[in-house]
Amino acid sequence: MTVVLAIDAGTTGVRTLAVGDDGAPVTWSYREIPQHFPRPGWVEHDAEEILAATVATLGEVGQRLGAEGRSVAAIGITNQRETTVVWDRETGRPLHRAVVWQDRRTAARCDRLREEGVEPLVRRRTGLVLDPYFSATKLEWLLTQGGVPSGPRLAFGTVDSWLLWCLTGGPSGGVHATDPSNASRTLLFDIVDLDWSDELLETFSVPRSCLPAVRPSSARLGVTDPDVAAGLRVPVSGIAGDQQAALFGQACFEPGMAKNTYGTGSFVLVNLGPVLPDPVEGLLTTVAWSLGGTVSYAMEGAIFVTGAALQWLRDGLGIIADAAEAGPLASSVPDAGGVVVVPALTGLGSPHWDPYARGAILGVTRGRAGPTSSAPWSRPWRSRPATSSRPWPRPRAPVRPSCGSTAGRASWTCCASSRPTCSASPSAGPACSRRPRSGPPTWPGWPRACGRRRRRPPRAGPRRPTSSPPCPPGRSSGAAPSGGGPSIGPGAGPARPPPGETRARARARTGVRRPGPPRPARAPP
Repeated sequence: MTVVLAIDAGTTGVRTLAVGDDGAPVTWSYREIPQHFPRPGWVEHDAEEILAATVATLGEVGQRLGAEGRSVAAIGITNQRETTVVWDRETGRPLHRAVVWQDRRTAARCDRLREEGVEPLVRRRTGLVLDPYFSATKLEWLLTQGGVPSGPRLAFGTVDSWLLWCLTGGPSGGVHATDPSNASRTLLFDIVDLDWSDELLETFSVPRSCLPAVRPSSARLGVTDPDVAAGLRVPVSGIAGDQQAALFGQACFEPGMAKNTYGTGSFVLVNLGPVLPDPVEGLLTTVAWSLGGTVSYAMEGAIFVTGAALQWLRDGLGIIADAAEAGPLASSVPDAGGVVVVPALTGLGSPHWDPYARGAILGVTRGRAGPTSSAPWSRPWRSRPATSSRPWPRPRAPVRPSCGSTAGRASWTCCASSRPTCSASPSAGPACSRRPRSGPPTWPGWPRACGRRRRRPPRAGPRRPTSSPPCPPGRSSGAAPSGGGPSIGPGAGPARPPPGETRARARARTGVRRPGPPRPARAPP
């Protein structure tokens, strides 16, 4: 029996998953990636550690499959998207640590570009915003302040490009390529012309020679080198950014279908189909995938820190020893005890796009259950403003959730039993974090999250007549009180509303709730 291997090179770790002919997981292996924080707001990875974790998980999965007599038909790669890797084509060695998508070091550069009037060009060409989240300013920093030499030996790519180049031979003929879903996250790719933009390359002083070729998301990209890929000689037949891969993996194939991933961060994506709309304030427009010569687009709301908040509680504060402890610890108390966690550890994404925002913990008392319980709750509180940005396209089906990391699943577990009323999250968790549910989960809150309100059915029969207190002395019917304030003043009743005005309209006009008529007493049964 043959299987397909999926390499998921995420922000906190690398997982290799074997999937059988029936779409069911067969086996998997995982390695965590060390996180490097050289300065406040800076986040880096070692590209060689990412490669080592990938090769280790490939080797473990390959050994198990070999023992069961299974063969590998193809490999697909999905990855953390905007993380910037630069390396030497001749030696194969990275020229600098990878600058992670969470890194904020180029915030001031984005401010200067915005003052120079570059953002309208960026929005028009890329569908993105000027934010240090994306690759272009990171690459510009590496080529200037980072001391990386620019020349014919320089190669740039996101993590998918780095892994593809290494696994297919590296300096000995490795394939330097990416797909549109990753290229569209660099701030250098024109999502209309589907090519690198010369205008943006000039703006960010990036040489075209260092860029990878852009191939379809599903295509024969190359064949792995057994000396590098743990003895496997297998075609690499697909690449997609992790959030677009989740959109596809949750079977959101039709325009209007959406998913929300709970991993290191949370990312809401809605399939827009082949038609590219105008940019929407606070949201991103990106390429979802390129299949069969057709490109599909997606609209995205990005929340940078959700599951990573639990990792920070573990590694940064030492409150928990393992992310799996969060669920039982949070369940040991009835609530967070007034503790509120604002997980702006790397700034705020949609719809604020504030790279200078920083995290906070409020209402702390003795004990560790409060922060641990409150940190997962920050996920729905942060998802609400992202999904409330207008105008989101109306979903054709309920939003499908998926969990992209161990910390993300722990975060989901803490919140799954009950959610605050402001949450725009699904009401049921995913049955499997790596493949679609057998049926879509319900999401009763999506009309509110999309800025739409459920309409009540019309009442049967005549509308109940409205009444109001008599007009106070010295004030004519319908007149506003002196000073232009509300229609209720101290010591005086409200002014009589215009004829036919309902209580809801009066409240909208005056800002004051008007009492309704007394309800008639019910007759005894």
